[in-house]
Amino acid sequence: MQTEFAFELPRGYVADGQVHRQGVMRLSTARDEASALGDAAVRANEAFLPIALLARVVTSLGSLTAITPEIIEGLFVVDLEYLQAFYDRINASEPEWVEAECPHCGQSLVVKLVPQDDLP
Repeated sequence: MQTEFAFELPRGYVADGQVHRQGVMRLSTARDEASALGDAAVRANEAFLPIALLARVVTSLGSLTAITPEIIEGLFVVDLEYLQAFYDRINASEPEWVEAECPHCGQSLVVKLVPQDDLP
């Protein structure tokens, strides 16, 4: 079972003159969710929940291996939105289905998204 997933941020996190774009996110656990909900910053402001949660499940970002809420807060909005969508996708209990169009015949169809690593 795959528990870690590589990603690449659209813009990247800038620290000490370096741009960090490649990273790894692991699957979330019940403890991650409970701990994030118990975080003092989250109790003070519910909007902080995604930041606290992502800081727990992003295990590396470029050469950074200690991901803190401050790092997640320092992301560009497009990168934060990307990570939130990525989190939702890898932690979804049901496969994600999307509408698509066949590039050859133009017929509309519904297809299941699978992680690239699951492709033959």
